[in-house]
Amino acid sequence: MASSAAANLWVLLGLGIAGVLLAAKRLKRPARPDSGAFVSRLELLPPPQPPPPQARHPLTDLCFAVADAFHVSSYITSFGSLEWAKTHDAATQTSLVVSTLVDGGAVCVGKTVIDEMAYSIHGENKHFGTPTNPAASDRVPGGCSSGSAVAVGGGMVDFALGIDSIGGVRVPGGYCGVLAFRPSHAVISNSGVIPVAPSLDTIGWFARDPIVLRRVGHLLLKLSYTDIRLPRHFYIADDCFEISKIPARRLTQVVTKSVEKLYGRQVLSHVNIGNYLASRVPYLRNYSNGNKNGDSKFSSLQALSSAMQLLHKHEFRDQHNEWIKSAKSAVDASIVGNLSDDADSTIDTVQAARKDVRLALNTLLKDDGILVIPTALGCPPKINARELSSTSYNAETLCLQSLSSMSGCCQVTIPVGAHDKCPISVSLIARHGGDRFLLDTTQAIYATIQEQVEMLAKSNASSKEAMNEEAAEAAKEKGNSAFKEKQWQKAINLYTEAIKLNGKVATYYSNRAAAFLELASYRQAETDCTSAIDIDPKIVKAYLRRGTAREMLGYYKEAVDDFSHALVLEPMNKTAGLSISRLKKLFP
Repeated sequence: MASSAAANLWVLLGLGIAGVLLAAKRLKRPARPDSGAFVSRLELLPPPQPPPPQARHPLTDLCFAVADAFHVSSYITSFGSLEWAKTHDAATQTSLVVSTLVDGGAVCVGKTVIDEMAYSIHGENKHFGTPTNPAASDRVPGGCSSGSAVAVGGGMVDFALGIDSIGGVRVPGGYCGVLAFRPSHAVISNSGVIPVAPSLDTIGWFARDPIVLRRVGHLLLKLSYTDIRLPRHFYIADDCFEISKIPARRLTQVVTKSVEKLYGRQVLSHVNIGNYLASRVPYLRNYSNGNKNGDSKFSSLQALSSAMQLLHKHEFRDQHNEWIKSAKSAVDASIVGNLSDDADSTIDTVQAARKDVRLALNTLLKDDGILVIPTALGCPPKINARELSSTSYNAETLCLQSLSSMSGCCQVTIPVGAHDKCPISVSLIARHGGDRFLLDTTQAIYATIQEQVEMLAKSNASSKEAMNEEAAEAAKEKGNSAFKEKQWQKAINLYTEAIKLNGKVATYYSNRAAAFLELASYRQAETDCTSAIDIDPKIVKAYLRRGTAREMLGYYKEAVDDFSHALVLEPMNKTAGLSISRLKKLFP
């Protein structure tokens, strides 16, 4: 019977351990090659360098990747879907933008994961897996160009291409903590790229270095390196920062201080961009007057977001509905369900709104103005988090993306450090066609912004340290009061709290040792005194208390050494002298 019971116990233990291991396996995402960023690896090499004295290719020594919506000759473009890959042939030509970059001296090394059919902005993909965010591995990387952002953020490539319709480059740039540029609509050819929603689609790119970001932009936009135009206006969009889940001051402080340092305080001003647009765009004004949720203080931005989503859905359906019907069971239900409503009757109104929004922003920004907004609603959501499927969360996130998507203006995502250990960013927007101005401004301001980020982090750390020190002193004083009242355990708990808040003060350990001595916890008292002496070798009370603890533990020679050390530090200390005399009489 005993052996049978023992066997059953071992079985139960084995099942318990197996359960723990299984749970741990589910909780911890397994490491994947290249963080799951790539669909396929390839190599497109640039042509030979021109002979001197001609200049070398402008992108020499750089490597890049492309989102798997760009055609590369002889490769199947999966468009984020295994079913799409099964039903489409390999490309016969390489995308014009990819060829341009390779001809410009860069090496293309692979195709990266995108959200299924480039439809979402979260970065999740059931076919190829969700790429691991290099800046926060438990968070989504953002989409649709998730793999490209991860490849850049993880240092696998110098830059990468993505597609941006409703935030597909800007959002993953913000979530992965890298620079991301969405150019003005239609200034770069989409030839050889699978369309999502042509009125909104742009080719964007990611980089860690603003110089690389600018070099790529100058080649793709065919810009000349002429004199740089300085910005004369920075508009902080207060209503956009009110939407953000990150404290507005945390996001704007680094920008305003950087702008003041480089261009002066006079160029800074604030704007309620929703009200501004509502006063100039009839579609938004009608919406704000009560046609839909008119009581919302963000109604104008919500209207813009709703119009963008309507247009995105309509054009996506025009492009892909026939294929989706043929492969319906293999397409994510969230995509199929989103295409059910017919909005053809309102599309003309939405297209008119696009023109009005572009005109309004161009009028505000002119040739030398920058609009500053948060890139995303907050920190990147955790993988499988509820907000990823939350209609209100997604609607608010898309409010911020709708400004550039609907106006066609250019926008850059700039990382500004971390909040709750997650990357956060701001975005700068310039007028449609102001791409060179925005790239130049980004390069000029980037280093200063990062300096301000570091200064803010140090300041916050110093403030937190000061608060902890103050709280630790308060806990120590409470501990002293408890000690006087002979509440030994309470005193220990309070001294422990002080140590947790600030473990660099010898007195906290020495005082706790005194309380341990009262409870006859001599080992703990000896350990605490040793910690106190390590911090401050001249703390007499710690030597006396350690000597007492060691005497009670039977370490008489060591106890004499401690009392002797205390006597050296304080030659008139009676306790040390009497203790030495007593021990020498007992143990001559």
